[in-house]
Amino acid sequence: MLALDPKTGKRKWYFQFTPHDTHDWDANETPMLVDLPFRGGVRKLLIQANRNAFYYVLDRETGQFLHGKAFAHQTWATGLDDQGHPIVKPGTDPTPDGVYICPDAQGATNFAAPSFDPRTGLFFVSVREACAVYSSRTREPVPGAGYTGTGQRLDEVVGAHGAVRALDPVSGDTRWNFPIQEGSSATGVLATSGGLVFAAVADGNLIALEAASGKLLWHYQTGEHIKSSPMSFAVDGTQYVAVSSGSVLFAFALPQP
Repeated sequence: MLALDPKTGKRKWYFQFTPHDTHDWDANETPMLVDLPFRGGVRKLLIQANRNAFYYVLDRETGQFLHGKAFAHQTWATGLDDQGHPIVKPGTDPTPDGVYICPDAQGATNFAAPSFDPRTGLFFVSVREACAVYSSRTREPVPGAGYTGTGQRLDEVVGAHGAVRALDPVSGDTRWNFPIQEGSSATGVLATSGGLVFAAVADGNLIALEAASGKLLWHYQTGEHIKSSPMSFAVDGTQYVAVSSGSVLFAFALPQP
């Protein structure tokens, strides 16, 4: 995470989530800026649910690590120290014979944007629960297939299940969890001021959850795997929620008061 002076481009501070990363957990997840009470006063915070399965709270003015904890299942670290550095377990780096680690290389979350609801004070994130065998052995290339040199082998028995998870933005504690059994979601979540959280499921359903509780309120089957994040906009005073699925753009009008 980098903070740059917008006038000069000079680096003001940086924070490295996974030093000596050997599992491809690059921190490409969307950070969020919030002003919240923290240990006695309102602070300017930067929060992020990271691909390595840990949730982080930083002071966005200084880059100081303030708090962190696991928000998904992980087996590679015993926790974070007081500087936010992971306390890595011995024997968790990839080997030629392979090492079983959670999460897998796609991470406990990825590029899917999270959302924050100031009314409930909750941070919503698309979560992926999966484990894999990481190997450092060079693989033979396969014509026509992507090649990464070494890589991982997903645990097909456990699979890759997902969830929409609501976290307390200060403590990182899970407030509610909506499991997604039909494959994990790789799309972002959308919170609205009306108390709803929209998300997509790999089986093609666009879903609406109650922001305060995670209760399923509505769903619509689009007929295709949804790979885009839902968005909201207004035209002539009417609010819409839209999402693309396959080659089709779906738009839904919310009920008028």
